[in-house]
Amino acid sequence: MTFPSFYDAAPRLVVRDPLSAFLGAAEDGLLDYGYADAVRLAGHSCPTVAGAYLMTVRSLERLYPNEVPERGAVAVSVREAADDGVAGVMASVATLLTGATESTGFKGIGGRFDRRNLLSFGVGMQGTMAFVRTDTGVGVQATLDSGVVPVDPAMPDLLQRLLSRTASADEAARFRTLWQERVRRMLVDHADDPRLVSLAAWTGRPDA
Repeated sequence: MTFPSFYDAAPRLVVRDPLSAFLGAAEDGLLDYGYADAVRLAGHSCPTVAGAYLMTVRSLERLYPNEVPERGAVAVSVREAADDGVAGVMASVATLLTGATESTGFKGIGGRFDRRNLLSFGVGMQGTMAFVRTDTGVGVQATLDSGVVPVDPAMPDLLQRLLSRTASADEAARFRTLWQERVRRMLVDHADDPRLVSLAAWTGRPDA
């Protein structure tokens, strides 16, 4: 398995999962996530996957400024409906890092570690996604503006040629390079850019 080298330069996230600690899956329940984990989950790398990854990482850093984030103790809200646009893709990346699910997640053990009903879609907010600590109720909403890292002008034509199966091998290779270069710029050059991922307090009130 060979990934683009810039994956290793993207921000990483360490969380503590009490369920993992309880079952001995990882020492002290500490789990170290990188962008490659999101790619394995989604099966591809794109601005949506990269944006969802950055929004989740930055939001958890904001919610847990002086401690390791707790996986399974964060509720996630998505502005779009589950079947709208790329909402499902973004939510799946957030689930990977937070453990939050709708009704299909882990039911818990003896009343502990329940991961269900922590993920909601179609929630009125200004941001793209919101994250709330279940222990303190403190929340943050994240807004992604992928236009901060624009598409290369050659991309639309290359994409159409690929979809119509008229692209040459060199054109296909150039498309892949340009596609991942935009992802690289998001994850590396603009990883801390507040224009790409902006954060604001979230109270849980519609349109807050």
